[in-house]
Amino acid sequence: MRRKRENQLPLSGLWPDHRLARELRAVSKILDDNPSILDLVLHDLGDTDSSGQGAPGLSAEQVLRAAILKQWHQLSYAKLAFLLSDSQSFRRFARFSFCWAPSASCLQENISRIQASTWQQINRLLVQWTHRQGLERGRKIRVDATAVESPIPYPTDSQLLCDSVRVLTRLLRRLARHHKIVFHDHRRRAKRRCLEIKNRRGKRRQQAYRDLLKVARKTAHYATMAPRQADPWTDLPSQVIAGKLRHYLDLTAKIIAQTERRVLRGKKVPAEEKVLSLFEEHTDIIKKKRRETVFGHKLFLTGGASGLMLDGEVVRGNPNDAAQFQPWLRRQHDLYGRWPRQVSCDGCFASRSNLDWAKEQGIQDVAFAKKRGLKVPEMVRSS
Repeated sequence: MRRKRENQLPLSGLWPDHRLARELRAVSKILDDNPSILDLVLHDLGDTDSSGQGAPGLSAEQVLRAAILKQWHQLSYAKLAFLLSDSQSFRRFARFSFCWAPSASCLQENISRIQASTWQQINRLLVQWTHRQGLERGRKIRVDATAVESPIPYPTDSQLLCDSVRVLTRLLRRLARHHKIVFHDHRRRAKRRCLEIKNRRGKRRQQAYRDLLKVARKTAHYATMAPRQADPWTDLPSQVIAGKLRHYLDLTAKIIAQTERRVLRGKKVPAEEKVLSLFEEHTDIIKKKRRETVFGHKLFLTGGASGLMLDGEVVRGNPNDAAQFQPWLRRQHDLYGRWPRQVSCDGCFASRSNLDWAKEQGIQDVAFAKKRGLKVPEMVRSS
């Protein structure tokens, strides 16, 4: 069964006299003052083994603290595993014994189980704690929006098709270890056509695209027919591969369709219908005015006077900032039970209707970075 926390604290020395160690000790004290956070993490982790046999796995406290270290210092899982085994302060903060530290794969498996909604609830609990401590009262807030890039290369139709052929073929080769199936490996051919598309123009480029589409359709057909050729898929590895095949077949069909529409027929594909990555398929197109296009997600943030992030959420698509002004302030009202006294926003949130609505709620100062036809005395009491 999973544990909430370690029954016995690890034996280790005192905190060293260093700025980073003092910060770790302060954050550790905040986590100890909010034990309800561990219940949220424990719910996401679940039980490692319902039979009660074998190792219980990392405790919820260890997973949470390791995740905080990873995000705080922007570490990879490999570097986090090294520092947890090498650094006395990191081990003490994460509540690991001095003679053992988890591997990178173990950390990744556990930390990735914590849901986005859980992190949001954790942030709310910490905001409420700072309110009780008198550290942040939420009377002055700053609302802003930004774009966060996904870790993907620049999306092109040719590269997406090549990735589809590569991934489907790789899964078919793994399936062939357990069952007799017939398929052909077209990865080299797909890669050559992808290079031709990058280096050619005009008719030769169109011909390369047509051949690449043909290869992608053939590979997708092999993946579709594989379950019918193979024996009943009763073993667990084959069932896992079958699930992945269905997932990537659906994405491949969308990539083929959008390539035919855009490249062969010359039609525009709406941003919400495009597949930008085979592995980060949730990626959206965020187009900024007079600036570059970002492939990722839009993030709304609310900061307090103390510098604490009071609220934040990743939204789907590219919603209009002005339309998010009122819902975002309502979230602050739900958090504190009252409206803030002063609000500062970027110019993209500015509109007459938003200003009038905020004044009706009793918000005294609403400062937009750009006037957008509004007068300063209308927004704030003093310039």
